[in-house]
Amino acid sequence: MVLSVALVGCTVAQASVSGDGVIVVGVKADQPGLGYRQQGVFRGFEVDVGTYIARRLGASRVRFREVRSDNREQKLNDHSVDLVLASYSITPDRAKLVTFGGAYYVAHQDVMVRSGETTIRSVRDLAGRRMCQASGSVSTERVVKGLSIPARLVPGSSYSDCVAKLRAGAVDAVSTGDLVLAGFAASDLHILNQPFTDESYGVGMRKGEIDRCEKVNRAITTMYQDGTAAKLLRKWFGKSRIPLVDEVPQFEGCS
Repeated sequence: MVLSVALVGCTVAQASVSGDGVIVVGVKADQPGLGYRQQGVFRGFEVDVGTYIARRLGASRVRFREVRSDNREQKLNDHSVDLVLASYSITPDRAKLVTFGGAYYVAHQDVMVRSGETTIRSVRDLAGRRMCQASGSVSTERVVKGLSIPARLVPGSSYSDCVAKLRAGAVDAVSTGDLVLAGFAASDLHILNQPFTDESYGVGMRKGEIDRCEKVNRAITTMYQDGTAAKLLRKWFGKSRIPLVDEVPQFEGCS
């Protein structure tokens, strides 16, 4: 499903999927606070940021299309979308496949457990415990390989599936960026607020789109300088207990 939002703009930077002044942005459809589709409408921080960037690129309209963690590169490379903003952590392996703009936000990986859980107080306590592994995500790799913590991985199709497994007692913890966790946080779930790594969320583009990437970076810089980023962070995550950073993130460089 694709949603379209009218924007004010002039010239679209580089050719888009539609070729008619429309930029198609890939976002998640099941991550509250970031990218969530409800009654056919996409809402969330990444939806708003995608809209802002598309406006700065000169799009006459922006359309949203659902992507998942395990098909973001595919959706870019088969020209289903022009940009991807979907808790897309910038990693060296992914940078071989796509060009990244940004980061537009640096999240901090944390751990979510059921409320009342007292034996898991930090990431180190995940040793021997059941941790959900969302398909296509690198977050669990940071725990098991990066920190050498022998958690027992239980596969999940997405983070919404992982959270459902956590609520059902099928896993003991879910670990990923704090913005993702904050969107799912509720009275029955608890974020430890013990961050242990950074996750730089980038804007994915097709490999080699350097000109567009540089324009995206200028748009992100302006978004922070004019106060829009701070406003959007408060709008979507102001009620959470996680610390929010409203300074321009360090860019990885277009390549």
